[in-house]
Amino acid sequence: MVHILKCGLRDPHPPFRKYHQSGDLILGAIASQASINSSLKGFTEEPAPVSFQDLIPETKNYQHILALAFAVKEINENLQLLPNITLGFHIYDSFYDAKCTYQATLLLLSTWERFVPNYVCDVQNKLTAVIGGLDSQTSLHVATVLDIYKVPQLIYGHPPAMNDKTPGLPFYQMAATEALQCTGILYLLLHFKWTWIVLITTDDDDGESFVQSVIPLYSQHGICFAFIGRLPQGTFITETAAQAIKIHDRIMGSRANTVVLYADRKDVLFVIVKNFTKTTYTMSKPKGKVWIATVHADLGALEDEWEQKLIHGALSFTLHSNDAPGFYEFIENRSPSTSMGDGFLHDFWLETFSCVIPNVVVGHDKFLNCTGKEKIKDLPADAFEMSMSGQSYSIYNAVYVMAHALEAMSLSQLKHRSMVESGAWNKLWQLHHFLRGVSFNNSAGDEVSFDQNGEISTGYDVINWVSPSNESSHRVKVGKMVSWAPAAQAFTINEEAIIWPSWFNQAQPVSVCSESCHPGSSKKMKEGKPFCCYDCDPCPEGKISDWTDMEDCHNCAEESYPNKKQNLCIPKTINFLSYEEPLGIMLTSFALSFSLITVLVLRAFMKNHDTPIVRANNRNLTYTLLASLLLCFLSALLFIGHPRKLTCLLRQTAFGIIFTVAVSAVLAKTITVVLAFIASKPGSRMRKWVGTKLVSSIVLSCSLVQAAICVTWLATNTPFPDVDFHSVTGEIVLECNEGSVTMFCLVLGYIGFLAIISFTVAFLARKLPDSFNEAKFITFSMLVFCSVWLSFLPTYLSSKGKYMVAVEIFSILASSNGLLVFIFFPKYYIIAFRSELNTRTQLIRKKQT
Repeated sequence: MVHILKCGLRDPHPPFRKYHQSGDLILGAIASQASINSSLKGFTEEPAPVSFQDLIPETKNYQHILALAFAVKEINENLQLLPNITLGFHIYDSFYDAKCTYQATLLLLSTWERFVPNYVCDVQNKLTAVIGGLDSQTSLHVATVLDIYKVPQLIYGHPPAMNDKTPGLPFYQMAATEALQCTGILYLLLHFKWTWIVLITTDDDDGESFVQSVIPLYSQHGICFAFIGRLPQGTFITETAAQAIKIHDRIMGSRANTVVLYADRKDVLFVIVKNFTKTTYTMSKPKGKVWIATVHADLGALEDEWEQKLIHGALSFTLHSNDAPGFYEFIENRSPSTSMGDGFLHDFWLETFSCVIPNVVVGHDKFLNCTGKEKIKDLPADAFEMSMSGQSYSIYNAVYVMAHALEAMSLSQLKHRSMVESGAWNKLWQLHHFLRGVSFNNSAGDEVSFDQNGEISTGYDVINWVSPSNESSHRVKVGKMVSWAPAAQAFTINEEAIIWPSWFNQAQPVSVCSESCHPGSSKKMKEGKPFCCYDCDPCPEGKISDWTDMEDCHNCAEESYPNKKQNLCIPKTINFLSYEEPLGIMLTSFALSFSLITVLVLRAFMKNHDTPIVRANNRNLTYTLLASLLLCFLSALLFIGHPRKLTCLLRQTAFGIIFTVAVSAVLAKTITVVLAFIASKPGSRMRKWVGTKLVSSIVLSCSLVQAAICVTWLATNTPFPDVDFHSVTGEIVLECNEGSVTMFCLVLGYIGFLAIISFTVAFLARKLPDSFNEAKFITFSMLVFCSVWLSFLPTYLSSKGKYMVAVEIFSILASSNGLLVFIFFPKYYIIAFRSELNTRTQLIRKKQT
């Protein structure tokens, strides 16, 4: 098991701490129990170099050793797994030093107790694999040696950053991948909407590799970096202190409340925590931050009460772990009297219980002798944990992986002689093939198998570090990130179980550069700032934003429209001029009433068709005009109701032809009046033009022209039912699309042309001497007609939806009513109420001067 710091030894043959157990096959492990002595937690301007005497065990890491020993013990006691083979192990301490690591690796490859590389004479104690290490650089150092001998290496820490100088080495990764951890942190940030973060990494290959991985991934998901701090790698603490102080000040001065820490526990991360804030905290409470530590930054290694308070509420990713049955009892029964060959136990006992084992440790006069009643289970959690940690769980699985691979290799050789006798164990390089195919369920119930890249299918646990007042810190599992689940289910978090740093008063912290833009507004980027820093602009009219922090506002679908706050699309109501609504009822009533009046007038004229006033006004022309007016009133009903294909075809064409007949009849009547007056003069040649033929030809020819226009319209651009989504806000207007605006204008223009001619002629003939001047009434009627349709155009164009239809109906009714009232009501009044004036004498009476 591996974790390298700084050895500082000058002895070429250092007194390695070791733990060994013989067997037919040996699992090698390179442990690292060394740590910086507590006397070096502070720093001075000129610190002394670290010496061997300053190195003491990291008590929590002792569990790694016990996990390997426990797994080997279980396998050797299992009659079903490797029944004829005894597993052994050799564990060496590398003291965090590359030189020590290389030497320990070569010792594993040599004959036991003889440091002779490439020379092995033992029948037993054949090295099959090496388990290690926790530190990436140690793993690389070990792999460069093992690659020569094709000995597999099972890494329970994170693998080193690979480059062109480090080609494919025989790694089998027992811990979850670095990429899975990056994704897990991303999911955590996105879950709590922390988009403005600080990233602190080590200034080495691993740190740079992490930065290059997360920057494009996190930026793609909307996360920005307030800054990225790199902790320099120095020999002495003072070499990194100044830079660490600057990074600390930037962290505390930043608006980002979330800090992602990618650093080993040996790095300056804890120097920042220990040395800078402790002196200032006593004067003022420091600003709280949410620390998100990667698996490399073992926050559990912080033992000082002050340090534990600083990480209160922090979140960290740890390797997934589970308690193997019997492991607690195995640790509980551990003692110097029952553990033979364990060179680490004495150092562990000295560090944790501050006592020395009699007749074993000498030269420690300041420590009392141990009583023998010391129990590991009585140690506080910050000194030693009884539950299996993530690294220990990976080591436990690594031992079983090797056992199952050896079992598979043994079964493949059943057709031959014993592998030991045949020398098959001398070809352990073949073990790689069986390692890749390992798949089993361990005693904790978890499945263990490798993928095609030699990486185990596992995950990370999300831990919340809680440090209550006057109590040691403890970890609370609040989530997990697994590799085997679908993307939507890979990350889970129980935010209700999280205890936040006291600075935030147990409210979920916020870590953003700019406040969120609420629905109804969109983000506007600030020039020269990261994309997480922005202003909020209200959506322009007609657009909405229905989510927080939208990049741009968008239009609603055609079937909906924005509400007043412009944050929601409301379904539009379907609207058209119907018979049920008040406006439709009113216009329908007018149309039917005027139609009834027209029928009454027509009936009165037909009943009195032989009277002088009817005969004098050309009875057939009068009946034609009244009939066309009746149809004009009724044609208004085609514009009311749900637009159908038939009604859309008939609306404008029927209106155009009927109105043309009516106006041409008025024109014929006007021309008849003028010709009749001229023809009444003695010797006039116009007498022959006065008659029904001229009237019929005028009406027929004018109507045929309009009919030709309408037929052309229907043949080229047929009107059809249509839907208007945009004219009226909040409404879907059902209407008739005229097909061609040009043809519609041509129909109206032709009617207007006839009306202007009629008005002109009638106006010129308005002073003709007669007791009953027909031209004068025609003038008034055409004046009303033209006024109505001239005002129709701007009103129609400025109206929308059903009101456009209402304007046209009103114009039809008003203009038709003007013709009816001014032309026929004076005559109807005489017929109905002043019959004494309906005589020939009255008609030919000259108007007195």
